Amino acid sequence: MTADTPFRILAVCTGNICRSPMAERLLQSALTRIAPGEFEVSSAGTGALVGNPIDPQVAGFVRVFDADSEGFRARQLEERLLDGKDLVLTLTRDHRSRVIEMAPSLLRRTFTLREFARLLNDLEGDPSLTGPMRWRSIMPKVVRARTIHPSDPSHDDVVDPYRRPDAVYQQMVRELVPAVKTLVDWEYNHRL
Repeated sequence: MTADTPFRILAVCTGNICRSPMAERLLQSALTRIAPGEFEVSSAGTGALVGNPIDPQVAGFVRVFDADSEGFRARQLEERLLDGKDLVLTLTRDHRSRVIEMAPSLLRRTFTLREFARLLNDLEGDPSLTGPMRWRSIMPKVVRARTIHPSDPSHDDVVDPYRRPDAVYQQMVRELVPAVKTLVDWEYNHRL
């Protein structure tokens, strides 16, 4: 991959209408503002409600965080969607296991969103590199950090709010948004 090849991130949840599209849209929007063209963020679901738009309540949250929910359609996680991904961010440990079962070669590039945010937060990137090259160069360090500082499983998952009370949607936001913000802040803080 060259310095001008975008860093490709795939977010994965179950239905691909709540958590992973919210992560996709928030990450893509924020990263595009600070590093246009350097990142491509997409999403899929392990049991996707194929063709459905983002859950209306989640779409509202996406707009509140200044991102766009329009034009989204849920899609099923397939091996071909994993090809060429630099990072796969799952919303639960079970999703991470499913990705690795499907594509074992992605073991060192697949994390839960919250786990990756915790590990990345303590690492320094090289501001002289382009965003994609900086992120590719930091990945081995994140993998090492995972083996040195394994996480508490209760801190890895983002709750699934689908068809649940408003309080669960709020919990999802509290779990997901800070992790997304950590990734965006890391990129912003490591740019020259």
